[in-house]
Amino acid sequence: MTRSIPAQPSWRDYLSLTLLFMPAVLFGALVVLYRDNGKLRLSPSFPWVSWQFPAIALFGIIATAGGVLDWRFHRNNLGMKLPKKERAAEAAALGLGGLPMFLLMWFAMLSNQPSNFLLPILVVLIYTVAAISYDEFVFHIKRCGPLEHTYHRMLVFGNGLAWIAWFHFIYCA
Repeated sequence: MTRSIPAQPSWRDYLSLTLLFMPAVLFGALVVLYRDNGKLRLSPSFPWVSWQFPAIALFGIIATAGGVLDWRFHRNNLGMKLPKKERAAEAAALGLGGLPMFLLMWFAMLSNQPSNFLLPILVVLIYTVAAISYDEFVFHIKRCGPLEHTYHRMLVFGNGLAWIAWFHFIYCA
């Protein structure tokens, strides 16, 4: 009689979970590090920050909660059985879309000429939307039930609204 031994989780199983927290951690750390930079418009009296910062935090929390719930759903309900192509598509959206977008937005926010970053931001935005849409429409549309779709909407729309608030802070405020 052969007994199957459950596979030990690898660091890759936790990579996407760790990456979910990176935008919040990086944004918070960079705001603290650059708190004396006038471009952040931080104030010693109330209100301490522009309205966009609490909006970024609120929508970021919604997005992160959706991502964590989705990760947990995949881990508990699906046993982390995702096709390699799906993992690659998600990694491409995060690594080639999310990370460059974060860096471009941060540099634009601190720049004396944020308009110089506008075209690269829009190019990365288009790529990121295409990558997320590919992931949703190719891998998720048939397989996912209403609960998992809710988690995806929290993640996608939370991040989207946080990005819009940040974009507004840089280019409209």
